[in-house]
Amino acid sequence: MNNPEEIRSYCLSKKGTSESFPFDETTLVFKVMNKMYALLNLENPISINLKCEPEQAIKLREEYHFVVPGYHMNKLNWNTIMLNESFKSSLLKDWIDDSYNLIIAKLSKKEKAQFDELV
Repeated sequence: MNNPEEIRSYCLSKKGTSESFPFDETTLVFKVMNKMYALLNLENPISINLKCEPEQAIKLREEYHFVVPGYHMNKLNWNTIMLNESFKSSLLKDWIDDSYNLIIAKLSKKEKAQFDELV
């Protein structure tokens, strides 16, 4: 799953996800409850920024040469995954899920109640 349209479709399938181009015409941002969990760079080289627990972020960077500190992001909590590499789609799905779940876990009580009401 290193095709931008497949990634877009997967992100939009997640509950409460919205998409926009708040920064420029080439960075597609996915949010849940108005909080970013993925930024998809549509220019070559195509890449995606995903939120990550700090220890896990370092581990992934050490294990995979195509995972680097988050470009234009807090390097402690974000990784950039270069999508011109070939790797298992399930890895990227897991990393997107992790990023999404980190955001959900940090929602306020009010936001969680609103999230729970979403279809």
